[in-house]
Amino acid sequence: MMTARKNLLLFAVLLAALAAACTLAVLCGAVRVPLREMADSSIARLRAARVLLAAVTGAALSTSGVIFQAILRNPLAEPYVLGISSGAGLGEACAIVFGLHAVGAWTVPGMAFAGALGTILVVYALARTAAGGVPAQTLLLSGAIVHAVLGSLLMFLVSVAPSEDLHNVVWWLLGNLQVLDWQLLRVVALVVVVGLAMAFLLARDLNLLALGEEPAAHLGLHVERTMQVFFLLASLVTGATVAACGLIGFVGLIVPHTVRLMIGPDHRRLVPAAALSGAAFLVLADTFARTVMAPLEIPIGVITAMLGGPFFLFLLKRRTFAFRS
Repeated sequence: MMTARKNLLLFAVLLAALAAACTLAVLCGAVRVPLREMADSSIARLRAARVLLAAVTGAALSTSGVIFQAILRNPLAEPYVLGISSGAGLGEACAIVFGLHAVGAWTVPGMAFAGALGTILVVYALARTAAGGVPAQTLLLSGAIVHAVLGSLLMFLVSVAPSEDLHNVVWWLLGNLQVLDWQLLRVVALVVVVGLAMAFLLARDLNLLALGEEPAAHLGLHVERTMQVFFLLASLVTGATVAACGLIGFVGLIVPHTVRLMIGPDHRRLVPAAALSGAAFLVLADTFARTVMAPLEIPIGVITAMLGGPFFLFLLKRRTFAFRS
C-alpha cells in the first residue's frame, strides 16, 4: 500500500512538472501574447504544437534510452549509439538534396523513417551469430560501426550539396521542433504513445534483461525474442521522432540516469517516470533555446549537446551505475 502511494505521489509530481513546463513554454516567446488573447492567437497555437512535439520527442528519446541501457547493459547507451540517427539523417538528407520533397510533404520524413528502419535491419543482421543469437556487445559494436559509416556518408552528402539545400540539411541535423505538418505530428504522437504503452507493459522483462542474459533465461525469459521486441520498439520510436524533428542527442542519456538516481532501477517505475521527465526536460530546453537569444533561435540539438557532453563525462568519470532491481 505504501509503495502504491509513493508511486501515485511520484507520478502526480511529474505530471504537475510537465504541465507547468508546457504552460511556461506556451507563454514564453520572442513575441509577447496577452493572456486574454491566448485562445485566439495563431502564435499561441504554433507554440502549443511545438510544445506537444517537444513533449512527445522527449518522452520517446528518454524511454528509448532506458530500453537500450537495459538490453545492452551499457550505462552509456542511448538511442543514437546504434546508428539509428545517422540512418534517419542520411535518408532525410537524400530527400532534401535530391529534391524529393517536391513529390509530397511526406517524402522527407518518410525517407528519414525508412533510413532508420533500414539501419535497424542492417545492425541486427551484422550482430546475429551463426547460431542465431544476438549478443548485446556485438550488437553495440555493430551499431557503432554502422553509425560511423553512415555519419561519414551523411557528411559527404552535406559537403557536396548545393548551398540552398545545405542550409536546410544542416538546420535539420541540429534539431528543429517547429511543426510544419499537423498530420505528421499526429502520426508521430500515435507511434510514440503506442510504443511507450508497450514498454510499460513489458517493463518486468526489462528488469530481467538488466540482470544479464543467462540469469534472465534461468528465470524463464525468452531472451533473444524479448531483445528483438525491445530493440525494434525503441528503434522505431526513435526513428519516428527523428523523422519529425531531426537529430536531438543526449536526451536518452541525461534523463534516464537522473531519474534512476532518484527512484531506483525498477523499470516498472523507471519507464513512465523517464517518459514524463524527458517530456518536461525537452520542453524546457526548447523554451530556453528560442528565448535566451530572441529573436534568434538556438537549435535544440545544440542545447542538449551542451548539457549532455559534460553529463556524459561525469558519468564516465564516476563509473557508478545501478541497473539491477
